[in-house]
Amino acid sequence: MTHDVQSHIAPSNGRMLHVLLRPQNMQIAADLLGLTLSFALYQVVRTWSLVDVRSFPILDHVLVAFISCLFWTLVFWMGGLYRDFYIRSPLDEISAVFRQTFIGSAIIFLAITTTSNLSVRPVFVVYWAVLFGLITIGRLVARQVQGRLREARVIRIPTLVVGTRSHVEDLLDDLKNEPAWGYDVLGIILLDTDRPVTVIDSIPVIGGEASLADAIQGGKIREVLVSTDGAHHDRLLNISAEAAYRGCMIKIVPDLYEIVSGQARTHQIYGSPLIDISPQLMQPWEEFAKRATDIIVSVLGLGIGAPIWLLVGIGVKLTSRGPMFFVQDRVGRNGRVFRMAKFRSMTVDDKRGPTWTDKNDPRVTPFGKFIRKTHLDEIPQLWNVLKGEMSLVGPRPEQPFYVEKFTAMLPYYRRRHKVRPGVTGWWQVKAKSNPESLEEIQQRLRYDFFYIENMSFKLDLEIMVRTVFVMLKGHGKA
Repeated sequence: MTHDVQSHIAPSNGRMLHVLLRPQNMQIAADLLGLTLSFALYQVVRTWSLVDVRSFPILDHVLVAFISCLFWTLVFWMGGLYRDFYIRSPLDEISAVFRQTFIGSAIIFLAITTTSNLSVRPVFVVYWAVLFGLITIGRLVARQVQGRLREARVIRIPTLVVGTRSHVEDLLDDLKNEPAWGYDVLGIILLDTDRPVTVIDSIPVIGGEASLADAIQGGKIREVLVSTDGAHHDRLLNISAEAAYRGCMIKIVPDLYEIVSGQARTHQIYGSPLIDISPQLMQPWEEFAKRATDIIVSVLGLGIGAPIWLLVGIGVKLTSRGPMFFVQDRVGRNGRVFRMAKFRSMTVDDKRGPTWTDKNDPRVTPFGKFIRKTHLDEIPQLWNVLKGEMSLVGPRPEQPFYVEKFTAMLPYYRRRHKVRPGVTGWWQVKAKSNPESLEEIQQRLRYDFFYIENMSFKLDLEIMVRTVFVMLKGHGKA
């Protein structure tokens, strides 16, 4: 399920209209129109310039225009211009378009000047200026059209409001005054259920916090608006975690920001008294670079290092009885369970259930102690990385038993499962031991949430470099 704002079109308008009027599709349509016009104007200017285009057939013009549209759509997508459209202010929109058109134009300019003798500097400045202007105008017009369609309730966003009665009533008044937001409130979840209420402002009260999951699924909710006070600290964390786990966008009133800080990145909605808790954590180009790095490193690591891994496997077999690999179920992205392998570092104990390794655990073999300290036991997980079940960097995947245990104690623990688990992570480079108490689990979550809310390709590179130094120093857990 996409995390972008998905608008609900009235059924009478038909499925085709639903597709055409999605914010992302309107952006793409406006961009394609702007790209086509800017390319056509560029060709006109080239014709008037000293560049010889007499031998450039019309079909070649069409082909180049098609390739140009594909290129720019990719550049805009990589720069994140096809997400967060509704929550980005017009000024941010113009700034983002300026940045991406400049980067893309620089790439094209360098490609032309390094592969041909054409002098296109003056003409290309005109091309970039026209492109930037047309794309900006198209996007601002698309934004206005979206707002008018929301005001007319042609486009509606299925919404659930959560909070205490007084705060909910104030929020509903705000929604009435801002029809351009397009929220279609289908139900209310009240946190102060001591006073039985069935309807607030003609909107049904579905129930209390326990009804949240069913309400989201039953109403196909896309956004959850939260308005309460600081007295409901823990409950707000649980609500945010549940809504994010169900794939909903979450927006809260500003004075609650500090309560949910650490769960996601936040963006102020332009002209709105709501703050968005965005589940999207990385720019598309960073997600692409992260996954490409995962594939390249895992292929090289498994291939080039094969002789070393073979020697490690032989060392495991020669120093203790049992299989070469230790395979165990772990919980990955979106709660999916997968099989994770490690070089076996402990004696075989079939009678022992789910457990962590204790400090100075007697089950760890002498050779196992070495490969654990150097993290060589983690190498088989590169296969999980290659399959897409894990990433090189991310929160460590946990056993299903412990996930259920920790989630029962801290429901927002599931926030860790919004990203791929990692072979290494911020917690690992800090050389921490396995948490045992509730306080230690919360401390580990702080490290995990620090990584999640600061996710970037740069941070991944930093953690990988730190991991190399941890391995060289032998600071792994024995």
